[in-house]
Amino acid sequence: MRGEVEKEDGVLVIKLIHVCYRLVGDAEAEQTVRRVHEFHHSKCPVYKSIWGCIDITTELVFEESG
Repeated sequence: MRGEVEKEDGVLVIKLIHVCYRLVGDAEAEQTVRRVHEFHHSKCPVYKSIWGCIDITTELVFEESG
């Protein structure tokens, strides 16, 4: 996870949060994992709580187990 922080009126304010999901699984699971990644934010309580105030981005890195 990484983010961007700026000072506003002498106070640090979080402007961006970027989350990288790194998952390992079999090839059959990859399509399902990618599909779920596309909509998971709509079911995430943290995202739903702060998305109007802080930009949130995600990426998925999937590796085949083997």
